[in-house]
This record gives sequence, C-alpha cells and structure tokens, in this order.
Amino acid sequence: MDQAENLRNIIKKQNQKDLSNARVIAVTSGKGGVGKSSVSINLAVQFTQMGKKVIILDADFGLANIEVMFGVIPKYNLSDLMVSGREISEIITEGPEGIKFISGGSGIAKLVNPDKEQVKRLVNKMSELENMADVIIIDTGAGISSTVMEFLVASPETIIVTTPEPTSITDSYALLKALSMNDNFRREDVSIKMIANRVSTESEGRNLYEKLNMVVSKFLDIDMTYLGIIPMDNNIVKAVMKQKPVSIIYPASASSKHFEEIAEKIMNEGTDIPPQKRGIRGYLKSVFAKNL
Repeated sequence: MDQAENLRNIIKKQNQKDLSNARVIAVTSGKGGVGKSSVSINLAVQFTQMGKKVIILDADFGLANIEVMFGVIPKYNLSDLMVSGREISEIITEGPEGIKFISGGSGIAKLVNPDKEQVKRLVNKMSELENMADVIIIDTGAGISSTVMEFLVASPETIIVTTPEPTSITDSYALLKALSMNDNFRREDVSIKMIANRVSTESEGRNLYEKLNMVVSKFLDIDMTYLGIIPMDNNIVKAVMKQKPVSIIYPASASSKHFEEIAEKIMNEGTDIPPQKRGIRGYLKSVFAKNL
C-alpha cells in the first residue's frame, strides 16, 4: 500500500467516525404535567433493551424530574461540570437498566449567562459523551421559555408530548409557533414528531394529532409527523409512585407495549441529520452559538 492510499484510508475512517455520532433527541411539551419526563425515561428503557447505550440530559433545570422518577440521587450535576471543574464521568449517574443520566440541578441558576470559557468547557467535556452513548435524550423544560427554545432550535429531532386536554393542545401549538418564529429555526434542519399521551384509544390519539397538525400545517412553517399513542394506564401511576419506569416493573402493560412500538419506530425511521447538528457536540454548539 503506497502512502497516498494509506492517507485515503485514514481520511475514510475519520469520515466514518464523524458520521457515527450519537443520536440526539429532545423531548418537550407545551405545558407541564403531561408526562414528558415519563416519555423520556421509558423511551430510554426501550432503547436500552434494543441494545443501545443511552444517556438522558435532564434539561428541565431545577426540577430534577429524571432523578426523582428513577429514585436515584446524583452526587453531582451539570453546574458542577461548568462551575466546580468536575469531569464528565463524575456528573453521570447510573439509573436502572444501565441507563445513565445527567442532572441539571438547582445550581443551574449560575449558568444563566455562562462566560465563553464555561461554554467551551461544557461543549468540549460533553463531547466525550459521543464515546459513551448511541442515543442522548434531552428532557427539556415545558413551555416556551428562551432556554427551552434554544434547546429545541438546536435539536435535529424533537418529540412533542400532547394530551387530549384543551390546554395541552393550545400550549403545544403555542410552543410550535414560538419555535417557528425563532430567528434560528430552520425547517429543513429539524424533524418534529408528536406522541399522543393519556388517550383512551388509537383513534383518539390519531384525531388529536390531526387536530393539532391541521392548524400547524396551515399557519406555521413546520412539518410534524405522528409517532403513536401512550394509552391511559394505571400502571404508569403506580410506577411513578414506586419511582421506577413502567417499562421495567410492568413490561407487559399496555403503556409499556406502546413505548416499545414507538421506540422501534423511531429507530427504524431514522433521520437525515445535517452535518452541523450531528452528535452532542454539534447540538451544544448550536445551543450556545452566541457564547462561542
């Protein structure tokens, strides 16, 4: 093998490595209390059972939903990485089934206006997740705050969780409207999908999607597709009380089966992610672009 061919092989391997970045999926909702974090952790369980390595970033800062639902108290959180100089390995906490998560933590108030060096450290350190995970789930806050918008604008894949409650529908539309009006939003760079949560039947979930999608497609510059339903299930309530994912303690339940179907659909569909948004590094660079 001559030097030129050897160089070509090295470049080819590097390109393949660049294309194998972790898949980043944001899970969001227009209002709180619709089961967004439950969707995040149960999809994480299903992806793990499919053989994927999963890390959840709890970006619902200050509320700590993920650690509460896992029944695990983290020693360190994201602010310890940026402010206290902790390493990425120190702020990752292991939950059930080997799922790992990073808590935003109440100390995140220190990060409202991070300086350039803090942001660079965050991007560089969080980039190490590329070698630790196949899927990174960003569990955002609910609503249309500027922080939530920054996370969603940066995300190549977004799942919006909606329930049949009128307030949930209108708030989901308000969130999508705010997203479409964001100066950094690019329709072609993002895939938005909806899950109908807490519905009684498949047809109710489909009708909920069609009702929301009708106004979204008419008035907003957004394409939204449908992932499926999570039915009303008392097992979810019992799982929350036990601080365990329903997919683990009640795997035969109706909700667990639907989480499994949706996870398989997400993995089978895949997505054509723009190069600048691939992996957690591209994602965080988009989130903190103005600080870099």
